[in-house]
Amino acid sequence: MTEQTTATPDGTEPAEPSVLAEATSAQSPEPFPAPAPAPKPPRRVLRAVARWTAAALVLGGLGAGTAFGITSMERTDVPGLATESDGRWDYPELSLPALPAGSPRPYSDGNVAEIHHADLRRLLLPAPAGAVVDKKLDGGWVSTEQYLSEYAKSSRSDLAQTLKDSAPRHVAARGWAMPDGTSTRIYLVRFNSTAFAQAFMDSIVSSGSEVPLVGAPETVLDEGWSGAGKVAGTASYAYDEAKPYGEARVRHGYVVAGDTLALVVQSRKGEESTRSVPFHQTVILQNQLLG
Repeated sequence: MTEQTTATPDGTEPAEPSVLAEATSAQSPEPFPAPAPAPKPPRRVLRAVARWTAAALVLGGLGAGTAFGITSMERTDVPGLATESDGRWDYPELSLPALPAGSPRPYSDGNVAEIHHADLRRLLLPAPAGAVVDKKLDGGWVSTEQYLSEYAKSSRSDLAQTLKDSAPRHVAARGWAMPDGTSTRIYLVRFNSTAFAQAFMDSIVSSGSEVPLVGAPETVLDEGWSGAGKVAGTASYAYDEAKPYGEARVRHGYVVAGDTLALVVQSRKGEESTRSVPFHQTVILQNQLLG
């Protein structure tokens, strides 16, 4: 049997398979040679790189932890960044007490008479951290006699009559002692109107001389008092005992807020007298509670 061939369109005979394979191979470009594998670094180099990488990760982790710790700490908790205390006391967070239903705040638009409708005892400044509360002045009601006991005996009878004429409604008080020996007493006296409260305050400082307190026969205006932080519409006054001091240096201040008068007294025995910073702080915070 003869091998049958098929002619191409141009009449020529097709090439042999081996010839086609050779022609296709000759026309196809040579593939790019595969890159030679890179030489492996010595084992000691790998070990060194691993050690440095591990060290960098550890240091990076420590750095991130330190940064987080500093940002989450108070400035005074960070060694080297601590600032010296200015003597302020650590009072609890303050909040105004609830009011009877329908009663406005003393300085709101609906309270022209500036009357305090809240429980007077709830308007007393709470004792700061570390204080030992006076059991006699525990934040409850006290008598007018207790309030008048803060003043010198020579002035009590006249002041008692003035207080009686002013018809006070309630007197609340709180006292405490700090670890450094500083004693604090706060009295809130509520009158029937703002006029009575202001009139009683005027009687205390009449003719430019103030009614003296026990242990402070002579007082002067506190030169360091600026009244900072007081509430608009209120009035605040600060006094210091005149030199030479007695057994204890006495500082005291008044706040007149609507129908209520506040008396703040601080004293401290010994060579180190009362400090102005906690005294001013106490007066300002009591003022804010009455506003």
